[in-house]
Amino acid sequence: MENFPEEFLYSESHEYVSVDGNVATIGITDYAAEQLGDIVYVELPKVGSLYTVGDSFGVIESVKSVSDLYSPITGKILEVNEALQDHPEMITESPYERGWIVKIEIDDKSELENLMKAEDYASFVSTLK
Repeated sequence: MENFPEEFLYSESHEYVSVDGNVATIGITDYAAEQLGDIVYVELPKVGSLYTVGDSFGVIESVKSVSDLYSPITGKILEVNEALQDHPEMITESPYERGWIVKIEIDDKSELENLMKAEDYASFVSTLK
């Protein structure tokens, strides 16, 4: 059973957003990590890079496939999870705690309204099975 924290927001491309003030922590959901299987490599963006909604900001490679990561909001990369370079499996083991991917400075908080709440994301995922 997937775990979708209530306080997070979710995109249709399976990224989650955890908001703390003007900073959004972004990673992939438990569901996405489960679908990918064993993650072997993560390509991270450069700190200071700017992304708009829908831009690809990185790549996740698993034993099954290669998937782009899409920015669910517009903003500037403040921090990347460097630990993923040596331990990409943290995304599967702990997607919401240790497996976060980037922290972005939120450019326009109104964009958050376009993301799904946990209940809506769970319904969305159930249609994919």
